[in-house]
Amino acid sequence: MFKIIAADQKEYGPVPTDQVRRWIAEGRANAQTRARVEGGGGDWKPLSEFPEFADAFVAGAVAVSPPKLNPSIGEKLAAEIIARDYRVDIGDCFSRSWGLVQDNFWLLFGATALVLVVRAGLGFFPVLGIPTNVILGFVLQGGLGLLFLKRLRGQPAEIGVAFSGFTLALLPLILAGLIAHGLTFVGVFLCVLPAIYLLVAWWLFTPLLILDKGLDFWPALECSRKVVTHHWWQCFGLFLLACLVGLLGLLACGVGIFFTLPIAVGATVYAYEDVFCTRPAKGELPPPAPATPAPPPASRLEPDSTTAPPSDTASAPSLPPDGGPPPAAPPPAARSGSTPPAETNNPSE
Repeated sequence: MFKIIAADQKEYGPVPTDQVRRWIAEGRANAQTRARVEGGGGDWKPLSEFPEFADAFVAGAVAVSPPKLNPSIGEKLAAEIIARDYRVDIGDCFSRSWGLVQDNFWLLFGATALVLVVRAGLGFFPVLGIPTNVILGFVLQGGLGLLFLKRLRGQPAEIGVAFSGFTLALLPLILAGLIAHGLTFVGVFLCVLPAIYLLVAWWLFTPLLILDKGLDFWPALECSRKVVTHHWWQCFGLFLLACLVGLLGLLACGVGIFFTLPIAVGATVYAYEDVFCTRPAKGELPPPAPATPAPPPASRLEPDSTTAPPSDTASAPSLPPDGGPPPAAPPPAARSGSTPPAETNNPSE
């Protein structure tokens, strides 16, 4: 069990090793995050100095399957997001997605094209083509979304991440996909409206909740449904526009979809990040604050001849009454970088 000091300088824990590793994978902890073993009485030291987490900071290390969280975690996550409310800015999601695709064009374009080719290839198998696509639909969608998520968070990622659903959470993704496809298909026969509702409620965010948050298939489906239902029309607008942008590429002899689909995927992933990851759930480690340059050391400024000196009453410190104690010294933080005043002889002595 470990205790962690996060970027907000608050202490979190004690938590098990798997929880710390999940925080590292999500970018909420890094090699410089201070930690110590609970009950060990040791000093606080960077996570990189603990042998338990050495492989977590090695670039290109094999991904570790996220721990399955208690189902109540999904309920708490949904309740906290609904309580703090959220807003899906559709235009901003697509704008940021366009920038992300431009900055990582070959990686995201190549991964999207590869996933499309795999799904199209599965469709050529007689009899088994459609069932296989149904079974592996969320597995491929989740892996591709995770690749986009890592890049927008500034984390290193290779094209193989697009297929990480096979190694990280294969069974939960398959079960969630079967339920989503099955009940959506049933909803088509119930005036179509239930099918549209489930398409938006389950298909937008469920695969990423399984891979990114470590939820099991049913808690992920329920968490996604409850959160999306809170602002269903905003999410429906995002889903509809993402489909239109993706299909727009089909007008260019079908090849254009390889260029438009990454933008659509990136927009939905940005929406996921805004809705589910803007603020950490209670007890979760917040993401580290961006690094800021250190302020320059304080230096004594020469008096400006063009500026009138301040009056004695404004600049002189207040003195204690006769016989009273001397004024207290300022704290160390306030004195850092300043020059102590020179000693003066007391004229009364």
